[in-house]
Amino acid sequence: MADTTTNGKSVSSNSQGYIFLYIFIAILVLAAIIFFFKSSVFDKRTVDARILKDELYLNEDLVFTDNTRNAKKWLWEFGNGAKSNTQNGSYRYLKSGSYIVRLTVDGELREQFPVNVRDTAMAAIDTLVSINGPTSGVVNEEVRLEAEGKAGLYEWAFGETGRVDVKGRTALYTFHAPGQYMVKLSTDKGHRPVYHTIFITDPNAVIDTELVLPGEGERKVIDDIRARLQAIANGADFNSNYYYLTRKYMCNSEKVTVAVEQDNVKKSSDFYSYCMGLTFGGEIVVDEAQLTISPTSNCAILVNIKQHSAKTVK
Repeated sequence: MADTTTNGKSVSSNSQGYIFLYIFIAILVLAAIIFFFKSSVFDKRTVDARILKDELYLNEDLVFTDNTRNAKKWLWEFGNGAKSNTQNGSYRYLKSGSYIVRLTVDGELREQFPVNVRDTAMAAIDTLVSINGPTSGVVNEEVRLEAEGKAGLYEWAFGETGRVDVKGRTALYTFHAPGQYMVKLSTDKGHRPVYHTIFITDPNAVIDTELVLPGEGERKVIDDIRARLQAIANGADFNSNYYYLTRKYMCNSEKVTVAVEQDNVKKSSDFYSYCMGLTFGGEIVVDEAQLTISPTSNCAILVNIKQHSAKTVK
């Protein structure tokens, strides 16, 4: 009888042990189910990235970093064709202008950062000449800039035409399109150019989303598009001109096809890539820009552009 009692207690103890083990395993399974359900339904990933500065000078590093949860692949695009697949790093622009830095994480999560790269502040040290004049103005009103200092040559490029606009110590110029312009003053050989930033506004401009269809006002549309694209090519503020065009004429689409003819060479791209190319494509003069409108909406589905390189003009 003693042995039977002992065996009975042993069997009971083993049964209780199995029960606790089953309960523990059930708790772990339930916790795992809750965790994966919460991760898939409630914890939707978002990009956790940043750039150190959005205002840079030439020869200054753009520092970028990403801390997106569980990220495994990165694609940084710097708006000028350059790319990087590193999680963190730095990049140095070779030309001033406005750029949009884009990050794609794991091929699906996206974020973008506008960056403005200015000419090196040290450029003015290499010359004895400086620029005196206003930093703002309005379209169709004359702007007066003065060169302070001695030089044998004064050549002014106001950034709107892609060429030298005025020669002489005093420069008078009338802007025809709003935007931020970098005025360039070239002096004697061996001296670096001097730059002066001026912001031009149009107090009579009315920004809306109504598209002027072919017919009456078509010339106005063509001139409007050409002027905005020329402003981008001249180094004016990228974002204000780019998003103005996509909002007003393209229903906010960045993928509208652009057919470009330049110096007897034809090529095509999407609208975003074309506009970014204007910022680092050299001295480009936009001669004509026309839209093809969708028959079922007021949205442009094609942009035809004729342009030429100012460097080829003698």
